[in-house]
Amino acid sequence: MSAAGTLFGWAFGDLSREDELGYLQSLEEKALNNARQQAARYAVKVEPGTESFAVIRKGEMLVDLDTAPNTLVVRCTVHVEGANAWKLHAEGPMNG
Repeated sequence: MSAAGTLFGWAFGDLSREDELGYLQSLEEKALNNARQQAARYAVKVEPGTESFAVIRKGEMLVDLDTAPNTLVVRCTVHVEGANAWKLHAEGPMNG
């Protein structure tokens, strides 16, 4: 029996494009794809429909966005399942 865990996926965007039609959605898709790739590296799978997204702008959270391109970040949190999923817990800015 496998247990569930969580992972983050990330996408970095251009804050000046935030209001463009479909731009944030494209960043969400990139962040979800990143989470899926991260899950594959850990040999676990993303549970469909568990993704949730946060848009982070400079000054809104305790995250150092000075090193992020254009100070717009989309974070996708997903639940994962598999033999080692219980070891994975999305906490803070990194997976681990």
